[in-house]
Amino acid sequence: MVRILVCVKQAIDVSQLKVDSATRRLILADAPKKISDFDKNAVEEAVHIKEKLGGEVFTVTVSPEDAKTTLREALAMGADKAYIISDPIFENSDTLATSYTLAEAVKKIGTFDIIFCGEASIDSFSAQIGPRLAERLGVPVITYARKVSLEGDAVTVERGLEDCSETVKAKMPVLITVTKEINEPRTPSYMAIMNAFKKEVVIWKAADLNITSEKVGETGSAVRVLDVLAPKVEREKIVIKGETAMEVAEKLAKALIQEGIITR
Repeated sequence: MVRILVCVKQAIDVSQLKVDSATRRLILADAPKKISDFDKNAVEEAVHIKEKLGGEVFTVTVSPEDAKTTLREALAMGADKAYIISDPIFENSDTLATSYTLAEAVKKIGTFDIIFCGEASIDSFSAQIGPRLAERLGVPVITYARKVSLEGDAVTVERGLEDCSETVKAKMPVLITVTKEINEPRTPSYMAIMNAFKKEVVIWKAADLNITSEKVGETGSAVRVLDVLAPKVEREKIVIKGETAMEVAEKLAKALIQEGIITR
C-alpha cells in the first residue's frame, strides 16, 4: 500500500480568458476556474497506482476557499481527502513562497511515498513548484514523467525530453512531475461525483501551519508580477492585386520574402 500526495492548483481556464481591447489587460473577474490540466494527469496517475497496489491519495492546494468546489472533481476521480491551504497572506505568492507553504502542509499531513505534481500549471507555466518543493522536503525529484512503475521501495520513471527519453530509478519517498502523455484523466461517473461530497475537505489557515507573513505573499517572494498585458496585434492590411493568379502569387512571394517570413 502506498501513500500518495498530489499537489493541485485551481487555475484560471486560459482557453476562456477575455481581454479588454482598450487596455489589453486580462478580464479576470468571473473568469472560469478549473483544476490545472497537468494536475489532473497527476491525480489520475495517483489513483491508478492506488487501484493497483492499494493505499491512500490526498490532494493539497494553496488557494482561496472557493477551490473546495473545484477540488471535488479530484475527489470524484478517486482521491480520498483534500487539503486546502487558504489565507489572505498567501496572496501574490510566487513559486518560492508557494513551495514553502506546500512544504509546511506536507510536513503536517505526515509521511508519504510519492508526491505527484503536474509538470507546470496552465496559467503561469513556470514548472518550478515540483523541484522547489522537493528541495524543501529533501527528497529526490524526477521531472517530465510519462510512465511510472513501482517495485518494492523504488519507482522507475520514463522521462520525456525534447528529442529523446531516459529511464530513471529512485527510492521512495520521491517527488514526480508528470506530463500529459502519462495518461488520459478519467471522467467521473455520477455516483463518483455524489460520493465526492461525502469525502473530507480540510481547510488550514496560515496559523495552523505556523506560517508568518514574512515567508509568503509579496514579502516572501523572489518574483513580483507588475502587470500582465495581451500582445498588441495589428494587421498590415496589405492588398495584393494582379491580372492573373500567377501574377498575384509572384507578388505575394516577393512580399513574404521582403518581410523575412520566407526565404528563397
